[in-house]
Amino acid sequence: MSVFFISDLHLQESRPELTEAFMNFLEKKINSEDELYILGDFFEQWIGDDHENQFINLIKKNLREKTTSGSKIYFMHGNRDFLIGKKFCNDVHSILLDDPHELEISKKRILLMHGDSLCTDDKDYQEFRSLVRDKNWQEEFLSKDLSERKEVAKSLREVSKLENKSKDEAIMDVNNLEVLKTIEENSLDILIHGHTHRPFVHDENGVPRMVLGDWGSHLWYIKSTDGEFELVKERI
Repeated sequence: MSVFFISDLHLQESRPELTEAFMNFLEKKINSEDELYILGDFFEQWIGDDHENQFINLIKKNLREKTTSGSKIYFMHGNRDFLIGKKFCNDVHSILLDDPHELEISKKRILLMHGDSLCTDDKDYQEFRSLVRDKNWQEEFLSKDLSERKEVAKSLREVSKLENKSKDEAIMDVNNLEVLKTIEENSLDILIHGHTHRPFVHDENGVPRMVLGDWGSHLWYIKSTDGEFELVKERI
């Protein structure tokens, strides 16, 4: 049995090569006894579990086939798909996790995060994150019809792109003090996250911080077998 971790695939209709890469990953890497943790931004955007089309149904079909065969799949919200809900997870027989989520593998304390909550230097983003993670905001957004939700999501994405162009790259990375605080407060052996699109294995005072990369020309994943953890890069 192996445990896999992926993040930031940003699946979208306009990038069919990413969908194909993910389906190949499921078929070739994930066996019936394996576990797969998807740590956010699986989709480029998600406007509600009631939104369905051929692209979404294809993804759900492949996920459901894998979980039906015995594989366990877990989802965590990202900053793009924080509206994934119970219906979607029930449809594909997966489990929705809180962010952060702690688990134990081979007696090692592992903390899983999307990673955006560690980027505390980006004050504007943290304010936006608090807004859209608010239950009342989400209920109001989901009460709109699909066409209106699509327009709101498009507008928010365009604003985000403009703001990010003017930000210092360092501001959008994790805050080192926040990382060390998270590790110490949780007595961690390993911290795993995505979000920053800066794949690397950092040494945080003796504790590995394993950062997953986004999927583009390459796919990134972490594989754990027999208590060993490896960050893997493969060409799509």
